Amino acid sequence: RRKRLAGEGLFDAERKQLLPFMPRVVGVVTSPTGAVIRDIIHRISDRFPLHVVVWPVRVQGETTGAEVSAAVRGFNALPDGGEIARPDVIIVARGGGSLEDLWGFNDEAVVRAVADSDIPVISAVGHETDWTLVDYAADVRAPTPTGAAELAVPVKAELQAQLASLGARLRGCMSRGLERRRQGL
Repeated sequence: RRKRLAGEGLFDAERKQLLPFMPRVVGVVTSPTGAVIRDIIHRISDRFPLHVVVWPVRVQGETTGAEVSAAVRGFNALPDGGEIARPDVIIVARGGGSLEDLWGFNDEAVVRAVADSDIPVISAVGHETDWTLVDYAADVRAPTPTGAAELAVPVKAELQAQLASLGARLRGCMSRGLERRRQGL
């Protein structure tokens, strides 16, 4: 299956989209009751609190492929400015497990939905050593669900510090420029 899908170009680097620098809304496709969603929301809240929309799915079992692909397509179908906020980035996440537990993320429907997504997708299935076909189709693969949250949003405090530094440099440049003009007169 991997060779066939790769042959169709679904894993090609040219298809990969860049993640938005500062998303307003993060969509998460995962189980609403597991530790994964709590970890993602906690990490996003720590870094840069913003709107998170969860599309609940089963992340194990026979229906995983159909549910996850429907969720990715569903997020893409949301209109801008609609009742439910359309995400700027999607995280497809599941905690670690056996090969059998993660098998739903090798489903062809999931791979196609992720590859077709107009919204950039971060794959965060399993742990660092776990690989599924959705990891190849996603725009970015995170080693863990917490890592996906870190890739999705910047750190607000770092951005504020950078803006303060740039503001100080700008004020210094303006001051020096005015002083040079004053001395020239």
